[in-house]
Amino acid sequence: MKPIVAVVGRPNVGKSTLVNRLAGTQDAIVHESRGVTRDRSYHDADWNGRQFTLVDTGGIEPLKSEDVFSASIRDQALAAAEEADVVLFVVDGSVGVTEEDESVARMLKRVKKPLFLLVNKLDNPDREQERLWEFYSLGLGDPRPISAHHGHGTGDLLDEVVSCLPDETEDAELFPDALGVAIIGRPNAGKSSLFNKVIGSDRSIVSDIAGTTRDAIDTYVERDGRRYRLVDTAGIRKKSTVYENIEYYSMVRGLRAIDRADVALLVVDAGIGMTEQDQKVANLAIDRGCALVILLNKWDLLTEDHEREKVMETVSRRMTLAPWAKALRISALTGRSVEKIWNYIDDAAAARATKVSTSALNAFLTDLREFGHTVVDGKRRLRMHYVTQTDVNPPTFTYFVNHPDLVSDSYRRYVENRMRTKFGFEGTPIRLHFRAKSNKEA
Repeated sequence: MKPIVAVVGRPNVGKSTLVNRLAGTQDAIVHESRGVTRDRSYHDADWNGRQFTLVDTGGIEPLKSEDVFSASIRDQALAAAEEADVVLFVVDGSVGVTEEDESVARMLKRVKKPLFLLVNKLDNPDREQERLWEFYSLGLGDPRPISAHHGHGTGDLLDEVVSCLPDETEDAELFPDALGVAIIGRPNAGKSSLFNKVIGSDRSIVSDIAGTTRDAIDTYVERDGRRYRLVDTAGIRKKSTVYENIEYYSMVRGLRAIDRADVALLVVDAGIGMTEQDQKVANLAIDRGCALVILLNKWDLLTEDHEREKVMETVSRRMTLAPWAKALRISALTGRSVEKIWNYIDDAAAARATKVSTSALNAFLTDLREFGHTVVDGKRRLRMHYVTQTDVNPPTFTYFVNHPDLVSDSYRRYVENRMRTKFGFEGTPIRLHFRAKSNKEA
């Protein structure tokens, strides 16, 4: 599991630019949500062989009021600091200390985590000391001058950040072959109730041990000869409930769990329907290669047909790019259909481990050539030469073609849909890569 480095600060201080600079060597954006008030982006980063996840809390903004010390900016900064392994607090050196900076700094003093105070936009190294002195007033130690735009100071920063990350140790798993299952979703969707119901309905619990995730508990369950490791993201009970409704908090918590899971159970409050945040968490699981099962909890509270139809409509609308994820209507309170969850987990895990024979892939490609459409750009026509499966968990396929640049997003979805029609893959993402066969045949 990768350590998490959170980048916090008020708007327009250059957080996203810094994140792009720090992660740019790998250019591997895991997930990015656009077009919402509180954007979040998750980036995989690597420095001298040490991998970690950068979380850009780009949306830490004060509420639209005269109160510059809004609950939003303070609470999200504190939540970020509590959940991350290292915190980067970014301020704007060209502006100086603001009231918002002071508000965030007061909250960050409460947490005991490695913290770096970064004074950004100091593009002239010869004059940077002139602007540093006032940032000592924040009381967070020595301010570090950087220029996210030009990269000044970021190499030394990464050296120190990496040195503060926790030791890379394997998760303390009793049974390495156990199937990892993460229960994820928005706060108050019923994750805790579901976890307790699942455990309570099955008495063959092997053991509870602390994982490497702080405060999280891995519960091992054995059913019909198969072991499961349940990652209880809802079971982090030491945090104050005042932060339980913070979007950032639940997203990072889910991110940690997904990194350690094979199958993600997305718990959705059926009384509300699938929300944008549910969609974000689902995308995190998909992007990280987890199989996905959607659990529509509190279904027993819906008494009218039009209410049920409305909920299913939200699922269809939010999961347009992943219609393969199966949805199960449950009630963690009454136990309705909870027992069925195990079959859904097994089916999704089996699909994720699917290995398609070369002969079956060749037959599929022949059909695709004869009956499928292709892409044409002027005199160039996309030709699919052959395909091979290059990985499982999730299933990954490489197509060798003459012009990879002709493969559009729509054509990629077309090929994926044809493959799903032919081979199934219900409940799991699949990966498609398109490579040039050779220069001679291109």
